[in-house]
Amino acid sequence: MESEEIKRLIGLVVDRTMRLDLPWDWPGGVALYGVCRAWEATGEERYLAAVRDWVDEYLELGIPAFNVNVCAMGHCLITLGEATGEDRYVELALRKAEYIEKEALRFGDGVLQHTVSSKNDFPGQAWADTLFMAAYFLLRMGLKHGNKAWVDDALKQWYWHEELLQDEETNLFFHGYDDATKGHMSGIRWARANAWAAYTMARALTLIDYLYPMFMRIDGSLRDQLSALVRLQSPEGLWHTVLDDPESYCETSASAGIAAALALRGYPLHRKYLDKATAAIAAEIGPDGAVLNVSGGTAVMPDLEAYRQVPRKRAQGWGQGLTLAFLSALLERSGTEGAR
Repeated sequence: MESEEIKRLIGLVVDRTMRLDLPWDWPGGVALYGVCRAWEATGEERYLAAVRDWVDEYLELGIPAFNVNVCAMGHCLITLGEATGEDRYVELALRKAEYIEKEALRFGDGVLQHTVSSKNDFPGQAWADTLFMAAYFLLRMGLKHGNKAWVDDALKQWYWHEELLQDEETNLFFHGYDDATKGHMSGIRWARANAWAAYTMARALTLIDYLYPMFMRIDGSLRDQLSALVRLQSPEGLWHTVLDDPESYCETSASAGIAAALALRGYPLHRKYLDKATAAIAAEIGPDGAVLNVSGGTAVMPDLEAYRQVPRKRAQGWGQGLTLAFLSALLERSGTEGAR
């Protein structure tokens, strides 16, 4: 896809994203992360201005209590702090990082428990979602502020989420793990869980170098996961919402996250899968910029049929954000290839 077409699609998706009623929570966090990535990739100042206006208005109204999912809002705060130099964005991002360090619920050897409210939502459970909402954010903050403890903690989360969630037989990630039963509950290899894992690992590898002991661990986990994922791509170019269930529907947000990881990793023999995914994802962007066929918010569901029945009718913040993350990675990749 040509760079100008990618930029056109980014503009459509950004504009539709900013017309959504996003909360100060993970839907807003993923959506605005995507808009910030679009700004970084295109240099289009109105994208950053839209994020800033939205955040400023919300800060005036007051923000909710912290939990793991709410920490996803920290991503856009990092970008706003870097772009503007204004203390209020930096200080709030620091508060979110300190919450993860000192207050977030954990189990086992410091594994972050997935939480979606101020309550003890899922005792002793690890979800792949946490890698985007908290671990990736904490890594960015640790590197930015020279806080080795935050970097080490973030990398430990990838270690333990790989240990607890990545299936050694298939190299796919389960959606969740329950420490009480030492099992994976319904045992579903959910596509968006794999997108959270693949995308954040691919991004982490752009932030740390091979001198970190965890670099090779993350690199190996991502290599084997992507090797499995490309073999499960549907003929249409997307991935099924339950990866190994061809009877489940193809889902766009997960496909965008997986395709973004493929673009970031840049393995030559994956190019044909990336090209097919690019065409398929572009076809799921409506004329008004709404990303179509995005599954609704999904807890660890009780069985396969429940995952098949999750609705996919409406535009969602995570669908918009992951699609923007993909298009931005694609644009940056095309610029790098064009410079060769």
